[in-house]
Amino acid sequence: MAYIEDRLVHDADAHIMETPSWLRDYADPGIRDRVAIPGYANELRQTGDNDQQLADLDDAFTRIATKHASDAYRAEEADEIMNRKNFAATGSFIADDRPRALDLIGVASQLVFNTFHNRRLHDWEHSGDLDLAYGTARAHNRGMLDFCSVDRRLLATCYVPLADFERARAIAEESIEAGAAALLVASGCPKGHSPSHVALDPVWAVAQEAGVPVVFHVGGTGDLLDASYFQNGLPIPKDFHGGEENFRSVDYMGIPFPPMQTLATMIFDGVLERFPSLRIGVIEQGAIWLPSWIRQMESAVEAFGRHEERLQKLSLRPTEYVQRQIRVTPYPTEDVGWITDQVGPDVCLFSTDFPHVEGGRRPYERFERSLGDVSERVRNRFYAENFVDLMGRGLPDGL
Repeated sequence: MAYIEDRLVHDADAHIMETPSWLRDYADPGIRDRVAIPGYANELRQTGDNDQQLADLDDAFTRIATKHASDAYRAEEADEIMNRKNFAATGSFIADDRPRALDLIGVASQLVFNTFHNRRLHDWEHSGDLDLAYGTARAHNRGMLDFCSVDRRLLATCYVPLADFERARAIAEESIEAGAAALLVASGCPKGHSPSHVALDPVWAVAQEAGVPVVFHVGGTGDLLDASYFQNGLPIPKDFHGGEENFRSVDYMGIPFPPMQTLATMIFDGVLERFPSLRIGVIEQGAIWLPSWIRQMESAVEAFGRHEERLQKLSLRPTEYVQRQIRVTPYPTEDVGWITDQVGPDVCLFSTDFPHVEGGRRPYERFERSLGDVSERVRNRFYAENFVDLMGRGLPDGL
């Protein structure tokens, strides 16, 4: 019995769990030695294997993989599919196991993101070393495509640094040709120019022509808040993982700021006007901010429309661009029913965040409660149809 039954559901946010050497294994020789291996102490807390877990990472992951292959582990897979998290979860880092996870969750597809590399890819993009920035992006994309190649229901996201106009266009084309289902870009501002710069139009044109979306994801924007916000003279609260390395309540409040500013800039500067078939997904950055953000954009048009030629050239209101082209994943703690009432039924997307702790163990039940008594048509939009609209030709036929 699957976790979700009797409904077509697409999962707009899922992840692989990259092992320590993952990026280096896919990197070209020229940059391989420059790619540091990240620490995994926080994530290994979730494996259920605490004995000497930090003494020898290679041995630890060998033992975890052996546990995943054991009869005892697999006998409980169906019951534990939403309870086991991070490296303990089925198919979290062993690609051949991931199709079983989709079957057990009961989703028709998953849009798949990295776990550990968004911040690192952002930092390399802003480092000024373009060879390193685009080299690590290509390594990331090879790893994502390889993992997702085991099942057509796994939809790979490939990273496109926007730091250099020509290289951005080239890696977008390469990624789509290699099989990318979506192009992942940072939801914050590139170094030295706006995300709405006309020289980036070839990137949006590549995505629109291919019929694949551009997506943002939390974690790729640098620090969300000034670090001084955390110098409060109080104990530092632990995060979901039992440590201090991830999001807490104060960080959470800053998550929507980058996509709000970036998308407003792209709307006002005419990117969505010039590329009316382009779809943009805002993933794992919440959706509760949508109603007030849309009203703020409407207010900006009213305040500045008589004086700014760029606003006068827009054929739609900001609300209409959002409803036509932007799709967003609410967190399961947010009231998706209220959000839908405010912004319409065509914007919000279902997601599990599998296998991350932050996604919770019962996201479907939480979303169902917050949807309340909305019609079946609205439910279908949320669970499946809005995702199909977002993905376009990035979603294989028949899914």
